Amino acid sequence: MEISELILQTMNETGRPLKSGEIAERAGIDKKVVDKALKKLKDEGKIVSPRRCFYEPKHP
Repeated sequence: MEISELILQTMNETGRPLKSGEIAERAGIDKKVVDKALKKLKDEGKIVSPRRCFYEPKHP
């Protein structure tokens, strides 16, 4: 599974906005990798940031 897919799956399972550190801990991957993937996902419009430093999947 690709890192971005794992991050989106982790976010969907939680059902609430998460910080990058929480995503890294739940997904079992390094926080730096998560930060890089979050930037890419945000640029692609797949996630949003409802509050500073919190992320959640973009809902249609």
